[in-house]
Amino acid sequence: MEQLSIHYGRKTKLEFCVYPAPRISTAVVEPYNSVLTTHSTMEHSDCTFMVDNEALYDICHHQLGIERPSYTSINRLVGQVVSSITASLRFEGPLNVDLIEFQTNLVPYPRIHFPMTAFAPIVAAEKAYHKAFSVSDITTACFESSNQLVKCDPRLGQYMACCLLYRGDVVPKDVNAAIAAMKSRQSIQFVDWCPTGFKVGINNHPPTMLPGGHLAKVQRTVCLLSNTTAVVEAWARLDHKFDLMYAKKAFLHWYIREGMEEWEFSEAREDLAALERDYEELGPSLRYDDKNEY
Repeated sequence: MEQLSIHYGRKTKLEFCVYPAPRISTAVVEPYNSVLTTHSTMEHSDCTFMVDNEALYDICHHQLGIERPSYTSINRLVGQVVSSITASLRFEGPLNVDLIEFQTNLVPYPRIHFPMTAFAPIVAAEKAYHKAFSVSDITTACFESSNQLVKCDPRLGQYMACCLLYRGDVVPKDVNAAIAAMKSRQSIQFVDWCPTGFKVGINNHPPTMLPGGHLAKVQRTVCLLSNTTAVVEAWARLDHKFDLMYAKKAFLHWYIREGMEEWEFSEAREDLAALERDYEELGPSLRYDDKNEY
């Protein structure tokens, strides 16, 4: 990333990061790796889209009915999101969003460049013939935590900006009505300094699903990219795991043996703590009870 910044300084650099899951872990030292990587790439990446393995695993298991989700199933889901984000590079559309616009509309400050991703509809292939999804349905669904690709509660934060990328049989009139309905919901809170909030992209080329895959072929989809203060929950969770290991200097010798120094860990952790504070200063945390609409 550093070399890309040096050689292509004026080009927009988008990053897709798979962060450690709250419960599912494939390596003991994941918190170290994630904090170090986030710190080292923060100043070189213009926009970093976050996903985590547990959210992907839950979507595959609960919504697609896959008893034992494989990496193939998870990667195909991520592939649909990446395809939606980059569709404007490949196909013409009435409201195309190019890559520079992501940075312009989603990043209010240089360090606050970690949007969460969500996708809808997520429906199993065998259920597709029994369900029809309107523009309003899929717009509502992508704001639900069950369709998010990051494990955190969006009700506990405020949105700074949202980018809705539609594909397929979608017309602007339906999109405007769906967004107006979302703005009226109590659970969708925006920071008071950014009242507009929504950027829309429409691409009429329908999404393609792999034959024999678990995802159903549908007429329309939407990918939500949202910059929200709720993501601080994910940072806090990651920092806590880092602190537990670093307090005992556990597993540190492996990194030092490879040429790193202990101060690099402290510096990375301080940078992540500053990132947490940056997000918290942008909007107050909210608390919802079970009676609130969501």
